[in-house]
Amino acid sequence: MITLYGIPNCDTVKKARAWLSERGVEPVFHDFKRQGVPEQALDQWLATLDWTVLVNRKGTTWRQLDEAARAMVVDATSARSLMLEKPSVIKRPVVQWPSGVSVGFDADDWAHRLGT
Repeated sequence: MITLYGIPNCDTVKKARAWLSERGVEPVFHDFKRQGVPEQALDQWLATLDWTVLVNRKGTTWRQLDEAARAMVVDATSARSLMLEKPSVIKRPVVQWPSGVSVGFDADDWAHRLGT
């Protein structure tokens, strides 16, 4: 089973979902806005990936934080707190594949993961 985590109106999430749909793959979709960030999944991602991969420092949410709030994000613990409080700061999509987790949309990587 594949679970795609993100926000439905995010352009990258839309592109990723369309790409999967074109290949006949319909993942479970977890909407951060409606369902929140699942803490257990976030903890698994942080155990697997560097926190800097998960925090989208180029996105609107990050840029809207004041300088003091951005300066407080210095490690996995502080990043976790921010991601739980402001899910849209998470780089999207996060995909839980049978073989692991990925962040962002990379067609070549995804094709490899699907065995195509």
